[in-house]
Amino acid sequence: MKEDIDTEAGIPLLQEIEPPVNFSTKNGASLASAVFNISTTMIGAGIMSIPATFKVLGVFPAIFVLVIVAIMGDVTGEFMLRYTHSGKSTTYAGLMGESFGKLGSLALQICVMITSFGCLIIYLIIIGDVLSGTKAGTTIHTGLLQEWFGFYWWTSRAFAILFVVLLVILPLVLFRRVDSLRYTSLLAILLAMVFIVISSIMAVEAMMEGETRHMKLMPDFSGEGKFLSLFTTIPIFMTAFGYQLNEISLVHPIRAELREPSDMRLAIRISLVICALFYFSIGFFGYLLFGDSIDADMLVNFDQLAHGTAIGFIINSTVRLSYAVHLMLVFPLINFCLRANINELFFPYKPDLANDTPRDIHGISSVWDKMVAAMFILVALFASGIAIWTNLSPPAGSKA
Repeated sequence: MKEDIDTEAGIPLLQEIEPPVNFSTKNGASLASAVFNISTTMIGAGIMSIPATFKVLGVFPAIFVLVIVAIMGDVTGEFMLRYTHSGKSTTYAGLMGESFGKLGSLALQICVMITSFGCLIIYLIIIGDVLSGTKAGTTIHTGLLQEWFGFYWWTSRAFAILFVVLLVILPLVLFRRVDSLRYTSLLAILLAMVFIVISSIMAVEAMMEGETRHMKLMPDFSGEGKFLSLFTTIPIFMTAFGYQLNEISLVHPIRAELREPSDMRLAIRISLVICALFYFSIGFFGYLLFGDSIDADMLVNFDQLAHGTAIGFIINSTVRLSYAVHLMLVFPLINFCLRANINELFFPYKPDLANDTPRDIHGISSVWDKMVAAMFILVALFASGIAIWTNLSPPAGSKA
Protein backbone atom coordinates (compact mmCIF):
# COMPACT_ATOMS: atom_id res chain seq x y z
CA MET A 1 0.00 0.00 0.00
CA LYS A 2 2.79 2.39 0.90
CA GLU A 3 4.49 1.61 -2.39
CA ASP A 4 1.31 2.58 -4.31
CA ILE A 5 1.04 5.87 -2.45
CA ASP A 6 4.67 6.72 -3.20
CA THR A 7 4.14 5.93 -6.85
CA GLU A 8 1.12 8.22 -7.10
CA ALA A 9 2.95 11.03 -5.32
CA GLY A 10 5.72 10.87 -7.90
CA ILE A 11 3.53 11.17 -10.98
CA PRO A 12 5.10 13.94 -13.10
CA LEU A 13 3.17 16.88 -14.53
CA LEU A 14 4.28 15.91 -18.03
CA GLN A 15 4.86 12.57 -19.69
CA GLU A 16 8.32 11.12 -19.19
CA ILE A 17 10.64 11.71 -22.11
CA GLU A 18 12.21 8.45 -23.21
CA PRO A 19 15.80 8.19 -24.46
CA PRO A 20 16.45 9.23 -28.06
CA VAL A 21 16.54 5.63 -29.28
CA ASN A 22 12.77 5.25 -28.77
CA PHE A 23 11.74 8.53 -30.36
CA SER A 24 11.46 7.37 -33.95
CA THR A 25 7.95 5.98 -34.07
CA LYS A 26 5.32 6.17 -36.75
CA ASN A 27 3.18 8.21 -34.37
CA GLY A 28 5.85 10.86 -33.85
CA ALA A 29 5.61 14.49 -34.86
CA SER A 30 6.41 15.55 -38.41
CA LEU A 31 8.99 18.04 -39.65
CA ALA A 32 6.20 20.50 -40.47
CA SER A 33 4.92 20.30 -36.90
CA ALA A 34 8.36 21.16 -35.53
CA VAL A 35 8.70 24.08 -37.96
CA PHE A 36 5.29 25.47 -36.98
CA ASN A 37 6.02 25.33 -33.25
CA ILE A 38 9.58 26.70 -33.44
CA SER A 39 8.55 29.50 -35.80
CA THR A 40 5.68 30.50 -33.53
CA THR A 41 7.97 30.82 -30.50
CA MET A 42 10.25 33.09 -32.53
CA ILE A 43 7.52 35.29 -33.99
CA GLY A 44 6.19 36.65 -30.72
CA ALA A 45 5.19 40.00 -29.27
CA GLY A 46 8.38 41.73 -30.45
CA ILE A 47 7.37 41.71 -34.11
CA MET A 48 5.69 45.11 -33.75
CA SER A 49 8.99 46.65 -32.58
CA ILE A 50 11.04 45.54 -35.59
CA PRO A 51 10.18 48.57 -37.81
CA ALA A 52 11.52 50.90 -35.11
CA THR A 53 14.89 49.12 -35.30
CA PHE A 54 15.05 49.92 -39.02
CA LYS A 55 14.47 53.56 -38.11
CA VAL A 56 17.32 53.57 -35.57
CA LEU A 57 19.85 51.51 -37.54
CA GLY A 58 18.95 52.40 -41.09
CA VAL A 59 17.82 49.87 -43.68
CA PHE A 60 21.16 48.29 -44.62
CA PRO A 61 22.60 47.89 -41.09
CA ALA A 62 19.23 46.54 -39.89
CA ILE A 63 19.27 43.86 -42.59
CA PHE A 64 22.89 43.06 -41.73
CA VAL A 65 22.10 42.67 -38.01
CA LEU A 66 19.04 40.58 -38.90
CA VAL A 67 21.19 38.15 -40.89
CA ILE A 68 23.92 38.01 -38.23
CA VAL A 69 21.46 37.25 -35.42
CA ALA A 70 19.81 34.56 -37.57
CA ILE A 71 23.23 32.95 -38.10
CA MET A 72 23.89 33.12 -34.36
CA GLY A 73 20.58 31.35 -33.81
CA ASP A 74 21.61 28.61 -36.22
CA VAL A 75 24.98 28.18 -34.48
CA THR A 76 23.27 28.05 -31.07
CA GLY A 77 20.87 25.35 -32.29
CA GLU A 78 23.78 23.36 -33.70
CA PHE A 79 25.61 23.62 -30.37
CA MET A 80 22.65 22.28 -28.43
CA LEU A 81 21.86 19.43 -30.81
CA ARG A 82 25.49 18.32 -31.16
CA TYR A 83 26.01 18.08 -27.41
CA THR A 84 22.61 16.44 -27.00
CA HIS A 85 23.56 13.74 -29.50
CA SER A 86 26.85 13.13 -27.68
CA GLY A 87 25.31 12.85 -24.22
CA LYS A 88 22.35 11.24 -22.51
CA SER A 89 20.36 14.35 -21.65
CA THR A 90 17.01 15.00 -23.30
CA THR A 91 16.31 18.40 -21.71
CA TYR A 92 18.01 21.78 -21.68
CA ALA A 93 18.50 21.63 -17.91
CA GLY A 94 19.95 18.14 -18.19
CA LEU A 95 22.38 19.33 -20.86
CA MET A 96 23.44 22.17 -18.57
CA GLY A 97 23.79 19.72 -15.69
CA GLU A 98 26.17 17.51 -17.65
CA SER A 99 28.61 20.38 -18.02
CA PHE A 100 28.02 22.42 -14.86
CA GLY A 101 26.55 19.96 -12.39
CA LYS A 102 23.33 20.16 -10.40
CA LEU A 103 23.93 23.78 -9.43
CA GLY A 104 24.17 24.83 -13.08
CA SER A 105 21.06 22.85 -13.94
CA LEU A 106 19.11 24.40 -11.04
CA ALA A 107 20.26 27.92 -11.98
CA LEU A 108 19.06 27.40 -15.54
CA GLN A 109 15.69 26.05 -14.44
CA ILE A 110 15.16 29.04 -12.15
CA CYS A 111 16.08 31.46 -14.95
CA VAL A 112 13.75 29.73 -17.40
CA MET A 113 10.86 29.70 -14.94
CA ILE A 114 11.29 33.39 -14.04
CA THR A 115 11.62 34.38 -17.70
CA SER A 116 8.68 32.24 -18.81
CA PHE A 117 6.44 33.49 -16.01
CA GLY A 118 7.38 37.09 -16.79
CA CYS A 119 6.67 36.61 -20.50
CA LEU A 120 3.25 35.12 -19.75
CA ILE A 121 2.38 38.16 -17.63
CA ILE A 122 3.58 40.52 -20.38
CA TYR A 123 1.49 38.68 -22.97
CA LEU A 124 -1.64 39.01 -20.84
CA ILE A 125 -0.93 42.73 -20.37
CA ILE A 126 -0.55 43.24 -24.12
CA ILE A 127 -3.70 41.25 -24.86
CA GLY A 128 -5.56 43.36 -22.31
CA ASP A 129 -4.20 46.57 -23.87
CA VAL A 130 -5.33 45.56 -27.36
CA LEU A 131 -8.79 44.35 -26.34
CA SER A 132 -9.69 46.84 -23.59
CA GLY A 133 -7.25 49.71 -24.03
CA THR A 134 -5.05 51.55 -21.55
CA LYS A 135 -5.17 54.71 -19.47
CA ALA A 136 -2.15 56.97 -19.04
CA GLY A 137 -2.99 59.86 -16.73
CA THR A 138 -5.97 61.63 -18.24
CA THR A 139 -5.44 60.05 -21.67
CA ILE A 140 -7.52 56.98 -22.49
CA HIS A 141 -6.57 54.68 -25.35
CA THR A 142 -9.63 52.64 -26.23
CA GLY A 143 -9.36 48.95 -27.02
CA LEU A 144 -11.10 46.93 -29.70
CA LEU A 145 -14.02 45.96 -27.48
CA GLN A 146 -14.79 49.57 -26.48
CA GLU A 147 -14.54 50.72 -30.10
CA TRP A 148 -16.86 47.98 -31.29
CA PHE A 149 -19.41 47.79 -28.46
CA GLY A 150 -18.85 50.74 -26.13
CA PHE A 151 -17.92 50.93 -22.44
CA TYR A 152 -19.60 48.15 -20.45
CA TRP A 153 -18.54 45.84 -17.66
CA TRP A 154 -18.07 42.99 -20.14
CA THR A 155 -15.71 45.11 -22.26
CA SER A 156 -13.54 45.94 -19.24
CA ARG A 157 -9.95 44.77 -19.00
CA ALA A 158 -10.54 42.30 -16.15
CA PHE A 159 -13.44 40.56 -17.85
CA ALA A 160 -11.69 40.46 -21.26
CA ILE A 161 -8.56 38.82 -19.83
CA LEU A 162 -10.64 36.39 -17.75
CA PHE A 163 -12.65 35.42 -20.86
CA VAL A 164 -9.49 34.87 -22.92
CA VAL A 165 -7.75 32.85 -20.20
CA LEU A 166 -10.70 30.53 -19.51
CA LEU A 167 -12.05 29.98 -23.02
CA VAL A 168 -8.98 30.32 -25.26
CA ILE A 169 -5.74 29.81 -23.35
CA LEU A 170 -6.76 27.22 -20.73
CA PRO A 171 -7.86 24.52 -23.22
CA LEU A 172 -4.56 24.92 -25.09
CA VAL A 173 -2.26 24.76 -22.06
CA LEU A 174 -3.80 21.44 -20.98
CA PHE A 175 -2.15 19.55 -23.84
CA ARG A 176 0.67 17.30 -22.67
CA ARG A 177 2.55 17.28 -26.00
CA VAL A 178 4.02 20.19 -27.94
CA ASP A 179 2.98 18.47 -31.16
CA SER A 180 -0.68 18.92 -30.16
CA LEU A 181 -0.21 22.66 -30.67
CA ARG A 182 0.92 22.38 -34.31
CA TYR A 183 -2.37 23.59 -35.80
CA THR A 184 -2.69 26.56 -33.45
CA SER A 185 0.96 27.39 -34.19
CA LEU A 186 0.21 27.33 -37.91
CA LEU A 187 -2.74 29.64 -37.29
CA ALA A 188 -0.49 31.96 -35.28
CA ILE A 189 1.95 32.16 -38.20
CA LEU A 190 -0.90 32.91 -40.63
CA LEU A 191 -2.17 35.66 -38.32
CA ALA A 192 1.31 37.17 -38.25
CA MET A 193 1.19 37.14 -42.05
CA VAL A 194 -2.04 39.13 -41.93
CA PHE A 195 -0.50 42.32 -40.59
CA ILE A 196 2.65 41.78 -42.66
CA VAL A 197 0.57 41.55 -45.85
CA ILE A 198 -1.52 44.57 -44.85
CA SER A 199 1.59 46.64 -44.14
CA SER A 200 3.20 45.54 -47.41
CA ILE A 201 0.16 46.35 -49.54
CA MET A 202 -0.29 49.75 -47.89
CA ALA A 203 3.42 50.56 -48.33
CA VAL A 204 3.45 49.55 -52.01
CA GLU A 205 0.27 51.54 -52.64
CA ALA A 206 1.74 54.59 -50.92
CA MET A 207 4.96 54.20 -52.95
CA MET A 208 3.02 54.08 -56.22
CA GLU A 209 1.21 57.27 -55.22
CA GLY A 210 4.44 58.94 -54.13
CA GLU A 211 3.37 59.19 -50.51
CA THR A 212 5.99 57.01 -48.85
CA ARG A 213 8.15 58.50 -46.11
CA HIS A 214 11.88 59.16 -46.30
CA MET A 215 13.92 56.11 -45.26
CA LYS A 216 17.40 56.28 -43.75
CA LEU A 217 19.70 53.76 -45.40
CA MET A 218 22.41 54.26 -42.77
CA PRO A 219 22.24 55.33 -39.09
CA ASP A 220 22.23 59.00 -38.10
CA PHE A 221 25.05 59.97 -35.71
CA SER A 222 24.30 63.70 -35.63
CA GLY A 223 22.41 63.83 -32.32
CA GLU A 224 23.75 63.27 -28.83
CA GLY A 225 23.38 59.69 -27.68
CA LYS A 226 22.53 58.47 -31.19
CA PHE A 227 25.49 56.08 -31.28
CA LEU A 228 24.56 54.38 -28.01
CA SER A 229 20.95 54.06 -29.14
CA LEU A 230 22.10 51.68 -31.87
CA PHE A 231 22.85 49.04 -29.26
CA THR A 232 19.27 49.11 -27.96
CA THR A 233 18.18 47.36 -31.15
CA ILE A 234 20.35 44.28 -30.63
CA PRO A 235 18.34 42.87 -27.66
CA ILE A 236 15.17 43.31 -29.75
CA PHE A 237 16.57 41.21 -32.59
CA MET A 238 18.11 38.59 -30.29
CA THR A 239 14.89 38.22 -28.29
CA ALA A 240 12.89 38.09 -31.51
CA PHE A 241 14.94 35.15 -32.78
CA GLY A 242 14.32 33.04 -29.71
CA TYR A 243 17.27 33.97 -27.53
CA GLN A 244 14.98 33.96 -24.51
CA LEU A 245 15.66 30.97 -22.30
CA ASN A 246 12.08 29.76 -22.47
CA GLU A 247 12.17 29.53 -26.26
CA ILE A 248 15.50 27.71 -26.36
CA SER A 249 14.03 25.26 -23.84
CA LEU A 250 11.51 24.11 -26.44
CA VAL A 251 14.22 22.59 -28.65
CA HIS A 252 14.45 19.38 -26.63
CA PRO A 253 10.70 18.73 -26.08
CA ILE A 254 10.02 19.27 -29.80
CA ARG A 255 12.93 17.03 -30.76
CA ALA A 256 11.75 14.36 -28.32
CA GLU A 257 8.41 14.08 -30.14
CA LEU A 258 9.79 14.07 -33.70
CA ARG A 259 9.29 10.97 -35.80
CA GLU A 260 12.88 11.47 -36.95
CA PRO A 261 14.94 13.38 -34.33
CA SER A 262 17.57 14.09 -37.00
CA ASP A 263 15.03 16.44 -38.64
CA MET A 264 15.41 18.90 -35.77
CA ARG A 265 18.45 20.59 -37.32
CA LEU A 266 16.53 21.20 -40.54
CA ALA A 267 13.46 22.37 -38.62
CA ILE A 268 15.50 25.03 -36.81
CA ARG A 269 17.02 26.29 -40.05
CA ILE A 270 13.67 26.47 -41.85
CA SER A 271 12.17 28.30 -38.86
CA LEU A 272 15.04 30.81 -38.84
CA VAL A 273 14.54 31.51 -42.55
CA ILE A 274 10.79 31.99 -42.06
CA CYS A 275 11.39 34.25 -39.07
CA ALA A 276 14.01 36.32 -40.92
CA LEU A 277 11.67 36.81 -43.89
CA PHE A 278 8.83 37.84 -41.58
CA TYR A 279 10.98 40.32 -39.68
CA PHE A 280 12.49 41.79 -42.84
CA SER A 281 9.05 42.23 -44.38
CA ILE A 282 7.42 43.88 -41.37
CA GLY A 283 10.51 45.98 -40.66
CA PHE A 284 11.09 47.23 -44.20
CA PHE A 285 7.48 47.83 -45.22
CA GLY A 286 6.49 49.21 -41.83
CA TYR A 287 9.35 51.72 -41.99
CA LEU A 288 8.57 52.51 -45.64
CA LEU A 289 4.95 53.17 -44.73
CA PHE A 290 5.41 55.33 -41.64
CA GLY A 291 9.00 56.59 -41.96
CA ASP A 292 10.56 58.34 -38.97
CA SER A 293 7.11 58.68 -37.40
CA ILE A 294 7.16 54.94 -36.68
CA ASP A 295 6.54 54.23 -33.01
CA ALA A 296 8.30 51.65 -30.87
CA ASP A 297 4.99 49.78 -31.09
CA MET A 298 3.66 49.92 -34.66
CA LEU A 299 0.12 49.37 -33.40
CA VAL A 300 0.16 53.02 -32.29
CA ASN A 301 0.68 54.08 -35.92
CA PHE A 302 -2.19 51.92 -37.11
CA ASP A 303 -4.34 53.39 -34.34
CA GLN A 304 -3.59 56.91 -35.63
CA LEU A 305 -4.38 55.73 -39.15
CA ALA A 306 -7.87 54.65 -38.09
CA HIS A 307 -9.15 58.14 -37.26
CA GLY A 308 -11.51 59.64 -39.81
CA THR A 309 -12.07 56.85 -42.35
CA ALA A 310 -14.02 53.61 -42.31
CA ILE A 311 -11.27 51.79 -44.23
CA GLY A 312 -8.68 52.94 -41.70
CA PHE A 313 -10.87 51.69 -38.88
CA ILE A 314 -11.26 48.28 -40.55
CA ILE A 315 -7.52 47.97 -41.21
CA ASN A 316 -6.65 48.99 -37.66
CA SER A 317 -9.16 46.55 -36.17
CA THR A 318 -7.92 43.70 -38.38
CA VAL A 319 -4.27 44.28 -37.48
CA ARG A 320 -4.91 44.62 -33.74
CA LEU A 321 -7.26 41.62 -33.56
CA SER A 322 -4.90 39.35 -35.52
CA TYR A 323 -2.03 40.47 -33.28
CA ALA A 324 -3.99 39.77 -30.08
CA VAL A 325 -5.11 36.31 -31.24
CA HIS A 326 -1.55 35.59 -32.38
CA LEU A 327 -0.29 36.25 -28.85
CA MET A 328 -3.03 34.01 -27.40
CA LEU A 329 -1.71 31.16 -29.56
CA VAL A 330 1.94 31.78 -28.64
CA PHE A 331 1.03 31.76 -24.94
CA PRO A 332 0.63 27.92 -24.64
CA LEU A 333 4.13 27.30 -26.02
CA ILE A 334 5.74 29.60 -23.47
CA ASN A 335 3.58 28.03 -20.78
CA PHE A 336 4.86 24.61 -21.86
CA CYS A 337 8.43 25.76 -21.14
CA LEU A 338 7.41 26.87 -17.66
CA ARG A 339 5.49 23.66 -16.98
CA ALA A 340 8.28 21.43 -18.31
CA ASN A 341 10.89 23.03 -16.06
CA ILE A 342 8.65 22.88 -13.00
CA ASN A 343 8.01 19.23 -13.80
CA GLU A 344 11.70 18.43 -14.13
CA LEU A 345 12.60 20.38 -10.99
CA PHE A 346 10.01 18.87 -8.65
CA PHE A 347 9.75 15.44 -10.27
CA PRO A 348 13.35 14.42 -10.92
CA TYR A 349 12.65 11.02 -12.43
CA LYS A 350 16.17 10.79 -13.80
CA PRO A 351 19.39 9.89 -11.88
CA ASP A 352 21.05 12.76 -10.09
CA LEU A 353 23.79 14.45 -12.08
CA ALA A 354 27.32 14.72 -10.71
CA ASN A 355 28.12 17.82 -8.69
CA ASP A 356 31.65 18.16 -10.03
CA THR A 357 31.37 17.47 -13.74
CA PRO A 358 34.02 18.48 -16.26
CA ARG A 359 32.99 21.32 -18.57
CA ASP A 360 33.39 19.24 -21.77
CA ILE A 361 32.58 15.71 -20.71
CA HIS A 362 32.22 14.39 -24.27
CA GLY A 363 35.56 15.76 -25.50
CA ILE A 364 34.05 17.25 -28.67
CA SER A 365 34.43 20.95 -27.89
CA SER A 366 36.89 22.61 -30.26
CA VAL A 367 38.77 25.88 -29.76
CA TRP A 368 36.43 27.50 -32.29
CA ASP A 369 33.37 26.33 -30.32
CA LYS A 370 34.73 27.92 -27.16
CA MET A 371 35.62 31.16 -28.94
CA VAL A 372 32.16 31.45 -30.53
CA ALA A 373 30.41 30.67 -27.23
CA ALA A 374 32.51 33.27 -25.39
CA MET A 375 31.79 35.83 -28.13
CA PHE A 376 28.02 35.25 -27.84
CA ILE A 377 28.17 35.77 -24.08
CA LEU A 378 30.17 38.98 -24.44
CA VAL A 379 27.85 40.35 -27.14
CA ALA A 380 24.78 39.59 -25.00
CA LEU A 381 26.29 41.21 -21.89
CA PHE A 382 27.54 44.26 -23.78
CA ALA A 383 24.33 44.88 -25.74
CA SER A 384 22.10 44.33 -22.72
CA GLY A 385 24.29 46.56 -20.55
CA ILE A 386 24.16 49.40 -23.09
CA ALA A 387 20.39 49.00 -23.48
CA ILE A 388 19.79 49.09 -19.71
CA TRP A 389 22.12 52.05 -19.24
CA THR A 390 20.46 53.97 -22.10
CA ASN A 391 16.98 53.35 -20.71
CA LEU A 392 17.96 54.44 -17.20
CA SER A 393 19.84 57.56 -18.32
CA PRO A 394 17.88 60.82 -18.62
CA PRO A 395 17.24 62.08 -22.18
CA ALA A 396 19.84 64.36 -23.71
CA GLY A 397 19.31 67.97 -22.65
CA SER A 398 17.14 67.15 -19.65
CA LYS A 399 18.13 67.83 -16.06
CA ALA A 400 18.68 64.85 -13.80
